[in-house]
Amino acid sequence: MKRIIEVDPWKVVETSLHPEENRLAESLMSIGNGHMGMRGNFEETYTGETHEGTYIGGVYYPDKTRVGWWKNGYPEYFAKVLNAPNVTGIRVVVQNEELDLNTWNVMEFKRELDMRHGLLRRSFTAENGNGEHVQVNVTRFFSIAHPELVAIRYEVTPINFSGTISFQPFLNGDVRNEDANYDEDFWEPVHHEVSEQAGVLTMKTRKTEFEVSAAMRTAVEGADVTIQAMDDQEEYIDNVMDVAVTEGQPVTFYKYVAVTQSRDYDSAELADKAQGFVTEAFEKGFDQLLQEHQGAWEKRWKKADVTVGGDAEAQQGIRYNIFQLYNTYTGDDPRLNIGPKGFTGEKYGGSTYWDTEAYCLPFFLGTADPAIARNLLIYRYNHLDQARANARKLGLEGALYPMVTMNGEESHNEWEITFEEIHRNGAIAHAIWNYTNYTGDTAYLADYGFEVLAELSRFWASRVNYNPRKDRYMILGVTGPNEYENNVNNNWYTNRIAAWTLEYTLGVALFIERQHGARYYELLDRLGLSSSEFDQWKDIISKMYYPYDEDAGVFLQQDGFLDKEIMPVADLDEKHLPLNQNWSWDRILRSCFIKQADVLQGLYFLNHKFSKEEKKRNYNFYEPMTVHESSLSPCVHSILAAELGYEEKAYEMYVRTARLDLDNYNNDTEDGLHITSMAGSWLSIVHGFAGMRVVDGILHFNPMIPEEWKDYSFKINFRGHLLKITVNHDETLIEQEEGTPLQLVLNEETRTIEAPKVATP
Repeated sequence: MKRIIEVDPWKVVETSLHPEENRLAESLMSIGNGHMGMRGNFEETYTGETHEGTYIGGVYYPDKTRVGWWKNGYPEYFAKVLNAPNVTGIRVVVQNEELDLNTWNVMEFKRELDMRHGLLRRSFTAENGNGEHVQVNVTRFFSIAHPELVAIRYEVTPINFSGTISFQPFLNGDVRNEDANYDEDFWEPVHHEVSEQAGVLTMKTRKTEFEVSAAMRTAVEGADVTIQAMDDQEEYIDNVMDVAVTEGQPVTFYKYVAVTQSRDYDSAELADKAQGFVTEAFEKGFDQLLQEHQGAWEKRWKKADVTVGGDAEAQQGIRYNIFQLYNTYTGDDPRLNIGPKGFTGEKYGGSTYWDTEAYCLPFFLGTADPAIARNLLIYRYNHLDQARANARKLGLEGALYPMVTMNGEESHNEWEITFEEIHRNGAIAHAIWNYTNYTGDTAYLADYGFEVLAELSRFWASRVNYNPRKDRYMILGVTGPNEYENNVNNNWYTNRIAAWTLEYTLGVALFIERQHGARYYELLDRLGLSSSEFDQWKDIISKMYYPYDEDAGVFLQQDGFLDKEIMPVADLDEKHLPLNQNWSWDRILRSCFIKQADVLQGLYFLNHKFSKEEKKRNYNFYEPMTVHESSLSPCVHSILAAELGYEEKAYEMYVRTARLDLDNYNNDTEDGLHITSMAGSWLSIVHGFAGMRVVDGILHFNPMIPEEWKDYSFKINFRGHLLKITVNHDETLIEQEEGTPLQLVLNEETRTIEAPKVATP
């Protein structure tokens, strides 16, 4: 654990410059607006340790897969999240010496992420080699009111001199990915032009030919400006503006940028659109843009905020994670999804993993309009043909959704993941159940859901292996959620989620037949489904094999798991942890240690199908062997621990998931944030501590509260109702802020929550 920031309920504050940890700070200070975003880089030049990164939703590069031994079914490429043109850069030259906090004497420094209002601020005092001091205050935001816009206010005060400060705002398309194998250039120039205090640069990605235009306008307050030069290159444009400054008098420089891309506009109008947007921003001015942006954040927080009383670290953690989730995904574009690093780094590649369905969808169901979660499902529906093609590549029927994707095609090139981690299909089926169970939108099943479920079921039916000696169906050669095991037979979770998918699909088929008869027969005809295929699925359900140990009374993670040396993580010397940074892969695979919830993932997903005793036995068996080296692990353990009454463990795991990045638990946050796992902190509170479930269309709560907390509260959107739930050590209070009277179950007692009172004039 490594903490470089202060604890604050609404802010992430770095109170001194950490040159050796600057990349970590840049990750933590990332901001975005769901369409684009960037790391917390400085606007001015910094020659120290840094990872400059700006990212635009949906823009990627297909890097050809290169392996020593090609295996049939390998994806053709690995999808790289591309570092996009730098649009925020401002070189600052003070009395002919360029401002660089790596070489100047930094006397005071503060970098602050304001989560309430979506702002990144910096203030510092620095001294150059001539003893001249400047005091600088910077504010930057990516507008959520106008998603094409970025605005920067850069104020400089000369403390002990009068003279000249030069501002050099630029747009730079000559950027590289840090994960490039050979420092490849993934961008090529299309268009560039520059004029006084303005300019536009258009770049195009190689192969995929995404075009991105960035237009800038600038202004200066507090002094006269002299334009000294304008640089107009193919991949770089700037202005050089000299400003005469007076000791003690601040000068404020404004930079407005609009970014457009060819996914949204025709290439021929791309630059004009960007210039139009930035001109509107320039005319509005910084203060009005800021007011609109802050208003949009306040509206968002009104429904999404979670409060924690008496525990400032827990409070900061949950708000930070909610903030970064909304920086990454807004749900208004069904072509976009939630990448594991969001707009904070390049690691992993791709924009979509099964994390979205397993962890993020429930968060957006509870905190946003149902259309946002629905768009996450539509994203997968729109990729169904590619999933079918992916299954055919492996010689299988139905649809296999990719482990990693940008456009529906598989783009992950590790064989043990691409070929074997097929449980991801189960998360997509579960997401359809989760969405319809929560929203009551059963029309989705007939319109879209059943088609996906049928193809998922066909995949499982073609992937199982029938063993006539045991009269059982088995699934061989897989990797379960615990990626510290590869190529195992009969991973319990995979077998269980496969059979559940078949069972759920048959139930949906019956529902559509009864409620949407004409649509049912249309779907049967279009998909070529028959009663014999349904009978095969029923046979698989009834004869699926599940490894189980009678003595321990636990579901075995896979065949042969008990052949390992069984020992708890507590018996390991700390020098071995994290395993993935200290052990060989061979040693990890032979050990009993578990990266993340595997059997327990099934007990969380299919919670209603298992008794409390079954959950307790399996939790007690597997959690002590779990190293939680996946960011997705702590939240599942926290939720189950809360259900089982393990309050200390539930709290411990909540803190780990809530502060995973803020405290750099896994020693890898410098590469970018763990965006998808951030939903786990919300799940830990709402599904875990508050015990929220939806059973037969009715909300159930069974709350507990950590001893360390005074109280906690959150709001949820549920079928047209906006509810506020507050839990303290004495009672649980449920209030309705929008909607009609609602029946729900609290601590196994049915309650009616009255409609909000309407104030009379």
